[in-house]
Amino acid sequence: MKTRFVLILALVALPLAVVCNFPPTAGAADEKAIRDADAEWAKVAGAKDLDKTVSYYADDAIVLPPNEAMVTSKNGIRDLWKGFLDRLTTISWKTTRVEMAKSGEIGYAVGTYEATMKDGAKDKGKYCEVWKKQGDGKWKVVTDMFSSDSPAAAAASSRAPAPAEKSKDSGE
Repeated sequence: MKTRFVLILALVALPLAVVCNFPPTAGAADEKAIRDADAEWAKVAGAKDLDKTVSYYADDAIVLPPNEAMVTSKNGIRDLWKGFLDRLTTISWKTTRVEMAKSGEIGYAVGTYEATMKDGAKDKGKYCEVWKKQGDGKWKVVTDMFSSDSPAAAAASSRAPAPAEKSKDSGE
């Protein structure tokens, strides 16, 4: 009976000991890599370093800014960021969630940002970035989308005014 108990205990304890001794999964390491890269990216953008800010994008990245056309080239992304950095006194963001694909090659980060414009206006919003592991093992952003939490400004009506009604008095 005692031998049987020891055998059962060993059969239960051995798999637990093996599982507990494995290092964190690649998914956890990749999630940390994306979190760390995003935090560093926020620092260089906050320092208004245009070249380093743009370097976080893959060569084929796209940016989906609010109320503007999609930006699909590295030069376009650079121009977009130059415009942002020229108008801002501060910008920062913080990742609140990272999810990894099972393949370990793609992950996405979601978070919040805060910015202050040179005119003193402040903006808060949210973002979603898709990160892809490059051939050299580094993570780069392939899709970047963000939007303000502030209500959208009222758009000017694009409807043409209705033609004036003809008056019965005018004989028309």
